[in-house]
Amino acid sequence: MKTALLQLNVTDDPAKNLPVTLRMLRDAAAQDAQFVLTPEVTNCVSNNRTHQRDVLQSEEEDITLAALRDEAKSLGIWLLIGSLGLKTTDADGRFANRSFLIDPSGNIAARYDKIHMFDVDIDANESYRESAGYRPGDRAVLGQTPFAQIGMAICYDLRFPALFQALADAGAQILTVPAAFSPVTGAAHWHALLRARSIETGCFVLAPAQTGTHASAAHKTRDTYGHSLAIDPWGEVLLDAGSAPGVYFFDLNMELCAQTRRRVPSLANRRPFSNP
Repeated sequence: MKTALLQLNVTDDPAKNLPVTLRMLRDAAAQDAQFVLTPEVTNCVSNNRTHQRDVLQSEEEDITLAALRDEAKSLGIWLLIGSLGLKTTDADGRFANRSFLIDPSGNIAARYDKIHMFDVDIDANESYRESAGYRPGDRAVLGQTPFAQIGMAICYDLRFPALFQALADAGAQILTVPAAFSPVTGAAHWHALLRARSIETGCFVLAPAQTGTHASAAHKTRDTYGHSLAIDPWGEVLLDAGSAPGVYFFDLNMELCAQTRRRVPSLANRRPFSNP
């Protein structure tokens, strides 16, 4: 099955980003992609909480979600919206970082809220407190499609292998890891972590990413690593998109999951043990 990863360089203006994403989605479908994936925070890249309160919307009102659902229906494709920043009704005013699996009728087949918040001090010049603006999810999610069961994750989740083991145990054959990865940690760990999650589970790992310097009208800009990856169940890299925005294609052969798990049945061979 022909599949496409959209590598985006979005701004902090959802209305400005949407036409670019729609155009790339149509380009992917025009080249026969049947499953298309977008990165984390497809609607808006911003670290400014005041600005986010001004431009983000609730799930019911979000212009990006509505337009991408309509477009998936029009094109007759499966679409993973890597994530959207969305307003919630939480008393503390925090947002949700939510991924959506959209079916070819435009329906939401599954939704997942990012569990692990990126609260880190990378170096003296780069720190993040995702939990200050976003509230964590608390539930792992498996999306059902005719071609595979899809385990949904987002960005920093990648560093927590127990989540991916749980998804594989539940039947996942594809793991999705849309991201807006830091350039520093991306260069050091992105490829290694994604290949490890694939090898450990015998799953395809599909990781569409934000890339480059993200324009901001009035706030500090942010850089992301790019290098959207597609990795097969043996840990082989099928696609590395590099650093340029664009639409990137590869083929999914779902028979590889069963073949790989027969060769190295690590999921079946695990044994219980006592903690030290």
